[in-house]
Amino acid sequence: MSRVAVVGAGPAGIYAAEHLSTVHGHQVDVFDALPVPCGLVRYGVAPDHFSIRSVRDKLTETFENSLVRFRGNVHIGTDVSTEELASWYDAVIYTYGASADRALGIPGEVSPASIPATEFVKWYTGHPEAQDFGDMLRTSEQVIVIGLGNVAVDVTRLLVKSLVELRTTDMPEHVLDSFDKSVVRHVHVVGRRGPQHATFTTKELKELGELEGVDVILDPKDLPADDALASSGNKVIERNLKVMRQWSEGHNEIHGESLNSSNKKIEFHFYSTPQSFDAEQGSLTVERMQLSSDNSVIGTGTYESIPADLVIRSVGYRGLPLEGLPFNDRTNVIPSTDGKVDGVPGTYVAGWIKRGPSGIIGTNKKDAVASVESLATDLNGRQSVALDANEVDEILRARGVNYIDFEGWKRVNAAEIALGAERGRARTTIHERDRLIDIGLG
Repeated sequence: MSRVAVVGAGPAGIYAAEHLSTVHGHQVDVFDALPVPCGLVRYGVAPDHFSIRSVRDKLTETFENSLVRFRGNVHIGTDVSTEELASWYDAVIYTYGASADRALGIPGEVSPASIPATEFVKWYTGHPEAQDFGDMLRTSEQVIVIGLGNVAVDVTRLLVKSLVELRTTDMPEHVLDSFDKSVVRHVHVVGRRGPQHATFTTKELKELGELEGVDVILDPKDLPADDALASSGNKVIERNLKVMRQWSEGHNEIHGESLNSSNKKIEFHFYSTPQSFDAEQGSLTVERMQLSSDNSVIGTGTYESIPADLVIRSVGYRGLPLEGLPFNDRTNVIPSTDGKVDGVPGTYVAGWIKRGPSGIIGTNKKDAVASVESLATDLNGRQSVALDANEVDEILRARGVNYIDFEGWKRVNAAEIALGAERGRARTTIHERDRLIDIGLG
């Protein structure tokens, strides 16, 4: 029996641990810098998407297996080096994801009133390292969300959703208080391409039109004349265009009489490339784009200003390097072949740090299994030279690392459920790292 370390307790890491233990019978230690498991399922999925967030309950069942151990609050690269980890285990698989934001590279982007969606999502999901954006919501009536993906839709929806609905979620109490005091009235969704190029899922897109007291606005001229031709047979795009066409037909003019002046607004600005953000003037300048003959978008030389008290950039996630491992600065992934890290024997990758931020939660399972199979093939027939599990723990304790095990996670889980019950909710997320650690240590 071999012993394998998994770095990252998100879906990819947990799926890898499950396959390593149940299929190949290996012992697995899953490390994470956070005190709690589940990664982006806990800190990336929107709090009002209950069914997707419930996946964490299924994921954490993996730690019920006696062959799998959770070691949270352990920083690989700081508490333990990658070289040390490689010497302690028969193999190491890195699955720590892609949690940083991509930059637009425009003037004004670094303004305090211009923030990445990655950080805003961390805040409303209760990430221990999140910046508090409550003050921004109390002073921003006009908000621009840049991006045409599901994260942009999540951010947009939560900015205008009623507090009554938000209070059914597991958002931390201080976040709910901030949404209660929010003055956001108009959210502009800005993207450089057209509606047929957006990567929304239809379910999430439709949710915008179902929000109580919210009007959805888009310019009918931005919709392609022929849905079927524009979508090239892609059923998701066809469904998305159908939803957006219904919205456009509901309002004959972009600021037509059918709009309720008391309602909040979500307004789409397709074919609009951000050029600069002027926080003092409260505006984002965009260049209007148009489709070329090869279906790419090109600038028209026409510029518009969109009012903005706050800009939230949702243009993608990117991975970060880890000392001791190779890293591709262009693709922001750890370079690998069949899951094996290039040039580093016994080291593997899975998930977003392997392939980039793409796919859904289930995509990570297939990806993790493929990497594990490469790992298992390499270990087949080899005698284990790994440290004993207790030896690893003794080293961590000697270094003053307050690691959280699975029993500690269960204490945190119970505490969040109890806190939620006090407020008439199923759960309230605890966001303070020290508090999570204290509860986890018992």
